[in-house]
Amino acid sequence: MKLKNKVTIITGASKGIGASIAKHFAEEGAKVVVNYASSKEAADKVVRTINHNGGMAIAVKADISKELDVLRLFEETEKAFGTLDILVNNAVFQQYLPIEAVSVEAFRQHFDVNVLGPILTIQIALKSFESKGGNIINISSGASKYPLPSASLYSSTKAALDAITISLSKELGAKNIRINSILPGATDTEGARSAGVTAGSEYEKMFIANTPLGRRGRPEDIAKAAVFLASDDAAWITGEQISVSGGMYGF
Repeated sequence: MKLKNKVTIITGASKGIGASIAKHFAEEGAKVVVNYASSKEAADKVVRTINHNGGMAIAVKADISKELDVLRLFEETEKAFGTLDILVNNAVFQQYLPIEAVSVEAFRQHFDVNVLGPILTIQIALKSFESKGGNIINISSGASKYPLPSASLYSSTKAALDAITISLSKELGAKNIRINSILPGATDTEGARSAGVTAGSEYEKMFIANTPLGRRGRPEDIAKAAVFLASDDAAWITGEQISVSGGMYGF
């Protein structure tokens, strides 16, 4: 098992990419904290699946844009598992809005969850990583490099997350802390569907037409890349932005 006994927090892990990462990490032996903000039933289902299959997982409610919630998330992790080895920043807020419809509220929602949230979780994770090092994986997006129409807010938050990844790789490398970004292409998740990328939609047709491998991504495609980055197989990789997009984002 590549991640045996590695304690991992995965934010936004009740559905989609986060849920798949949680399950794949558990299959590789990790002890998993399934964070969620509102979808308790879905988070509990992920935990039940992991535990039923012989893994170890707990669910912890926390809005990662709120400092007190993040503190509680890490306190609950310490109570359950004693330490932290891996942090996966996956929680996301995503809307497709033409520039005329962008509001102060929408700006704050995007940047609070997608940028401030990872900053808060990383700050607290460093305390657990202090003596032994650690591993951070930020789930970004190919839209950080190739912004989409009507996605100025979302795309800019993901560009900011990539900048954080690069900067912190230089800042934290001497402390034996690795940090990388995964940039998914168009992936079929609940969040994407709620943002309007549904089966047969013009968005989906555009994504597939621009993807050399000819399909949308699946959550497990991203999860497998996350397992690799979290494992010792990637021990010499930090500060990278790895596209997992079926060739859609060829950078």
